[in-house]
Amino acid sequence: MSISEVSLRPIVDVDRAFLRTLYGTTRAAEMALLPWPQAAINVFLDQQFQAQHDYYQAQFADADFFIIEVAGEPIGRVYLHWTDSHVQFIDMALLPAWCGRGIGSRLLGQWLAHADADGLSAGLHVTPHNPALRLYQRCGFEVVGETGLSLKMRRAALTTAIRA
Repeated sequence: MSISEVSLRPIVDVDRAFLRTLYGTTRAAEMALLPWPQAAINVFLDQQFQAQHDYYQAQFADADFFIIEVAGEPIGRVYLHWTDSHVQFIDMALLPAWCGRGIGSRLLGQWLAHADADGLSAGLHVTPHNPALRLYQRCGFEVVGETGLSLKMRRAALTTAIRA
């Protein structure tokens, strides 16, 4: 699969069910450890998804909220916040069947190339057990803090970028 087969489109209301399903996959390992019945897990995940979704919409009202698609089928999401000096990777997730295929790496590489061309720093948060941590480190992100649940990572702006 080439990167040209992967596309982004803005999130719309009908994506809500997909986004909830995707959110559940990001918490599956954690939920598997709980002795809760599936109905309780579903209620919990519904509440957590809604809280996260509302938070992102409120805190990053001017961010880009995209569905990642392959051949018109949704396979993930990405939320990006671009400013004049920084890009914040708010959240990125792929369905498990699409992980490990280089999609996230290629998309991240494109966004970082854009940030580099414009002299922007980049930031993100990642949980310490997330396999993507190694990717972020290879891309030049360094841990600059912790929030208790996640690592705060930053990648400095390239000083060689020419600014208008």
